[in-house]
Amino acid sequence: MFNKRVKIKELLSWQPNNQEITVMGWVRTFRNNQFIALNDGSTNTNLQVVAALGVFEEELLKRITTSASLKVTGVVIPSLGKGQTLEVKATSIEILGDSDAEKYPLQPKKHSLEFLREKAHLRFRTNTFAAVFRVRHTLAYAIHKFFNDKGFVYMHTPIITASDAEGAGEMFKVTTLPFDNPPRNEDGSINFKEDFFGRNTNLTVSGQLEGELAATAFGDIYTFGPTFRAENSNTTRHLAEFWMIEPEMAFYDLEDNMQLAEEFIRYIIKYAMEHNREDLEFLAQRLTEEEKALPQDKRSEMGLIEKLEFVINNQFEKITYTQAIDILLQSPAYKKKKFQYDVKWGIDMQSEHERYLVEKHFKKPVIVTNYPAAIKAFYMRQDDGCEPGKETVAAMDILAPGIGEIVGGSQREERLQKLEQRMQEMHVPAEELWWYLDTRRFGSVPHAGFGLGFERLVLFVTGMTNIRDVIAFPRAPKTAEF
Repeated sequence: MFNKRVKIKELLSWQPNNQEITVMGWVRTFRNNQFIALNDGSTNTNLQVVAALGVFEEELLKRITTSASLKVTGVVIPSLGKGQTLEVKATSIEILGDSDAEKYPLQPKKHSLEFLREKAHLRFRTNTFAAVFRVRHTLAYAIHKFFNDKGFVYMHTPIITASDAEGAGEMFKVTTLPFDNPPRNEDGSINFKEDFFGRNTNLTVSGQLEGELAATAFGDIYTFGPTFRAENSNTTRHLAEFWMIEPEMAFYDLEDNMQLAEEFIRYIIKYAMEHNREDLEFLAQRLTEEEKALPQDKRSEMGLIEKLEFVINNQFEKITYTQAIDILLQSPAYKKKKFQYDVKWGIDMQSEHERYLVEKHFKKPVIVTNYPAAIKAFYMRQDDGCEPGKETVAAMDILAPGIGEIVGGSQREERLQKLEQRMQEMHVPAEELWWYLDTRRFGSVPHAGFGLGFERLVLFVTGMTNIRDVIAFPRAPKTAEF
């Protein structure tokens, strides 16, 4: 029976005592015609299987090639090999799936991450990506556990939507109309009444607006699902399809929002460190080796494990946007013209500005609050008592070392008149969002929420430097191969 097998991670914790077991996995290496390094994905550590000389047929041994899958039955014995306490002396070996050694793309040698992106269907079999995706799994589980333990309701918000929550306009269209000859109105515009939904629809950029509806009934909710941006960005930080965590909480203000977000980030990082220590130590070593090729000033000041422990053990710095701009204007980097982008009050801070605040000035995660209203979304609560021309909103961004913004959130505008006025100023059609405005008409409450890009979190925790390496099958401009 296949379900009688023992996973290698569990087996490696045993005391060897001639126990008879069955293991299954893929061959990493086969040397001297008797030592098989077997891996089943449960850990990066291989199990050594010994095929004693003269016991197995030559024809079978020839089929034990890199990435062939095996079923091995044998006894667990102490190992004399370096770095391993036990091994399995095989009594039977069955080839479950052959692998042509000459054609298999991932030979047992070091491959570049760029090369492995082209082999995304096989890269899980490497130690680096096995570790990354086990950590990703743990982080996803920790997110659900955190919110569940706090009594939040998990909401599934729609992937197909008629609203643009961000006002960004960079959305993928969803249609059943023929591309070559769509039906048109008399003025030449496309007649969406004949489309599947009878109107213009898109892939969602955020579940926030629908999440707010649920929060005004359940109090505390969260969403965790895919979101899409048709942004033509070929960078190490952008994807066209990515996952977002978006909690929305009734009876919360900006301060409550910040406290929850900080607690949330600390919790899930700590959970990963407790449950994936071996994977994180492997990734930390990989990062150290990778950075040896960089100039000293480009290397991380802290190792990966040290950085994660620092986040867990230190309070996040809290500053206003105005204070952040003042710090940047007084910085040696600004005075020596080292910033690529200009600094002045009113700008949407670029990644280089955010990273300076986090990595050079404070040297820890930073929460920036009260951004200019002009650069933020229509739904953010307008701050009272602002001087003319310097209107701000109750927004907050959490900036993390290495990647800049990791969380964006705000207290939402609960005052109907203020919200309608803001929508009019930003040309957001109120008639299309009548259902959203109803939450302000019928029992409106102060409420807040934030969004966390899951892949950016995984980047931070794993120490990887390209966002395409922390999602299984990255979607980016001209990239939809697998």
